Amino acid sequence: MSISADAKVTIFTAKKVITMEPASPEAYAIAVSGDKIVGIGDKESLEVWKKNYNAKIDDRFKDKVIMPGLIDPHVHPSLPAVLTQFVFLAPDDWELPTGTFPGAKTPQDYKAMLSKQVEAYFDDANRDPNVPFISWGYHGLWHGDVYRQQLNDWFGDKPVMIWHRSFHEIIGNDAAFKLLGIDESIAKGEKDVDWQKGHFWENGFVKMIPKMTFLLAPDRYKQGMETFVTMMREAGVTSAMDMGVGIFGDPIGEAKLIHTVMDSTKAPARLVLTPIITDFIARGKSPEQALQEVEQWNANNSERVMFDKHFKLMMDGAIYSGLSQYKFPGYIDGHQGQWMAPMEVTYQYAETFWNAGYQLHAHTNGDASADALIDIVRKLQAQGPRFDHRATLEHFAYVTDEQIAQMHELGMTISANPYYQYILSDIYAEQWLGEDRARNMVPLGTARKYGMKVALHSDCPMAPLSPLTLAWAAVNRTTINDNENNQYQALSVDEALRAITIDAAWMMRKESQIGSIRTGKQADFTILEDDPYKVDPMKIKDINIWGVVFSGQVYPNQKQ
Repeated sequence: MSISADAKVTIFTAKKVITMEPASPEAYAIAVSGDKIVGIGDKESLEVWKKNYNAKIDDRFKDKVIMPGLIDPHVHPSLPAVLTQFVFLAPDDWELPTGTFPGAKTPQDYKAMLSKQVEAYFDDANRDPNVPFISWGYHGLWHGDVYRQQLNDWFGDKPVMIWHRSFHEIIGNDAAFKLLGIDESIAKGEKDVDWQKGHFWENGFVKMIPKMTFLLAPDRYKQGMETFVTMMREAGVTSAMDMGVGIFGDPIGEAKLIHTVMDSTKAPARLVLTPIITDFIARGKSPEQALQEVEQWNANNSERVMFDKHFKLMMDGAIYSGLSQYKFPGYIDGHQGQWMAPMEVTYQYAETFWNAGYQLHAHTNGDASADALIDIVRKLQAQGPRFDHRATLEHFAYVTDEQIAQMHELGMTISANPYYQYILSDIYAEQWLGEDRARNMVPLGTARKYGMKVALHSDCPMAPLSPLTLAWAAVNRTTINDNENNQYQALSVDEALRAITIDAAWMMRKESQIGSIRTGKQADFTILEDDPYKVDPMKIKDINIWGVVFSGQVYPNQKQ
């Protein structure tokens, strides 16, 4: 297809263009027509476009650095859309469009800071009396045991709930359960509930969600989704994957809400929605029924929100909850991990979607669950061989050298969360995994040794929605306590930047459209104030993002 003779062309100039194309890694100008790149080079070499077309020069980025639009291939838009309705209090600091939330690393600090948050909430005359106080980010390894009785003692008849840092758990007091109309019957036959402690996790947490109808109330959710869109733009993210639509039990309703906000606000990003196995299991759908349903969802695709041929499995439990599955000796304190579904059921779904040509993604944290996933892919290849299947291990918290070699031979790929080692390695070394395994969390160096393509993701809010922060964590491998953390497993700056651009696009099967700056690709750019190749690696996460260009249109950040 040729460019039309009357096409309008804009030539964006820059201090530097980082293309992520090895054959021509740098440029100083980009010619764009409509939503596509039509040329790269410098201002002089692109003069041909001024001679032959209705071209104009746009110098607003002449002192800035242009990169391909940054990509986060594993987010959960509905999580920040829901959680940013509330306050945060986690071990780590959080800077959000809704406020600044310093972290608490000790039980004493947590209690004091939580008490101030509760007091402020109940002093607010505009609060909704049907919504309990909720704070997200609690973690027992830092904050000590805080369950129903402690919340009762601290806050009396004020309805209070604390949402675990994993997102997969929630704890409430008597007043909160009374407000929500919850009694002991909810725990009947459910192993993932401790009613005496007021503690719900994994499948028990899923049973709690329908009682919290305010979470997805249209007005609240719309405001939360607008916050998520702001988070993406401020982070320079122009493409992302929702790795689990239906996490709240209503995939169609959730997708409609996402469509409403993304399309109506003309958000400067595209979002690929991925169905998740646990949604279909919870709704009693067979693998064949799930596939039939998913195939119908594609009819509602838009430019910004779309289903594609991706499907997500859930192997073990949450890393933050200590429910990942590890081989011998397991957790050093003796507690056990958890499987999210019987393995034969997981295989049935995997086989159905594999045979239909879908790319499989699997939430996989420990080395025992990595073994289980590798075994599934081996069996799938034996019964229905596929080239270029790109089955993806998601999260990559702890995997051995031998397993990575096996994954490479099977044609698998990796989408990793490098923030895990930043926030968890020190305390997991002390209490859950021991020094050797904890220091090798997220073994990106080993993956690169085998030549594997690696993408970096936030799994927001498991890490900040900030690809530059992910790159910083992968390059520097320092911990929340400023300790160095096995530098062998670090990525180079170039490898980390590829992992949030072209290699992330490859993992999404969109490498021909996005992820690098090349003639013919989508005109998606992130505009930086500094060059990530030139700054001190410890300052990569602090580079200011001016805004983005999405499909050829310029979107400055609101603070510009």
